[in-house]
Amino acid sequence: QVQLQASGGGLVQAGGSLRLSCAASGTFRSINDMGWYRQAPGEERELVATISSGGRSNYVESVKGRFTISRDNAKNTVYLQMDSLKAEDTAVYYCKAKIGRMGFVGTSNYWGQGTEVTVSS
Repeated sequence: QVQLQASGGGLVQAGGSLRLSCAASGTFRSINDMGWYRQAPGEERELVATISSGGRSNYVESVKGRFTISRDNAKNTVYLQMDSLKAEDTAVYYCKAKIGRMGFVGTSNYWGQGTEVTVSS
C-alpha cells in the first residue's frame, strides 16, 4: 500500500557528485520527517541526514558542508545531493519516512530498498 523507492546510486570518483532520490507511493494522509541512512560493509547503519516536513534539516558531522538534504512535498520525494564525495562515503544508502496512513491513527516508519554508492579513489 505504501512504498519508498530509492534511486540514483552508482559509481563515482572521489571528489565527484551524486544525487539520490526517494519517492513515496501509495495511499497516505501525511509524510512527516524523512531521512537518509547508510550502511557500509561490516558497519552498523548510521543516520546521515534528516529533514522535517517544514524543511528543517540536520546532518551527521562527517557530511556537513558536502551533503544537502531536500524534499519536494508535491512529489512526495526526498533528495540527497552529495558533493565532494570521499571513499569513506561508500555504502548502501537507505531512505526512511514517517508516514500516516489513510484510516489509521498515528504514523509508522517505512524504509526504502536501498541504493548503492561506490566512491573510488
